[in-house]
Amino acid sequence: MSVAGAAGVRIRCPWPGMVGDELYESYHDQEWGRPVSGERDLFERLSLEAFQSGLSWITILRKREAFRTAFANFDPEVVSKFSDDDVSRLMADAAIVRNRAKILAVIANAQAILDLRSGEGLESLVHSYAPQEPRLPGEPIPSQTPESVALAKALKKHGFKFIGPTTAYAAMQAIGLVNDHSDDCWARVNP
Repeated sequence: MSVAGAAGVRIRCPWPGMVGDELYESYHDQEWGRPVSGERDLFERLSLEAFQSGLSWITILRKREAFRTAFANFDPEVVSKFSDDDVSRLMADAAIVRNRAKILAVIANAQAILDLRSGEGLESLVHSYAPQEPRLPGEPIPSQTPESVALAKALKKHGFKFIGPTTAYAAMQAIGLVNDHSDDCWARVNP
């Protein structure tokens, strides 16, 4: 059974600007908070969360296809080899967020992912920080947790850049490690 409001309209999380925006609603309904696995998909989500830092998520979401094109569909092997010429190309690309520190972080993170392959791998590392207990209905949604602090620290230890506890927690929400849909959201009860 899904949670519905008047006239069967789905009740969604109250994200600013989402109501009536098809792209935002589709992302919420079909992706956000859903389990994500696989190195490439996790790399994309971590990268987009880093680019979102200081901006609204809808800005990143609207540029997502451009990010995929600019960053070789987030293939870590390709991105890890990006040169100074690639950085210049990305800095000139108005279709993405042109922030040198974030661009360099994505390249460094691709290199760190390749290094992780000789050990536990990105997917295993990230998923090992899933909270043991879910957030209970009525509890406030945090901006970071002890698990996100530990995940950010572990990723930094492995060479990741532009990842702090808040960005790590946003990624954990996006990839379904935590269910932070609002208590009355249809997706909370129908993940």
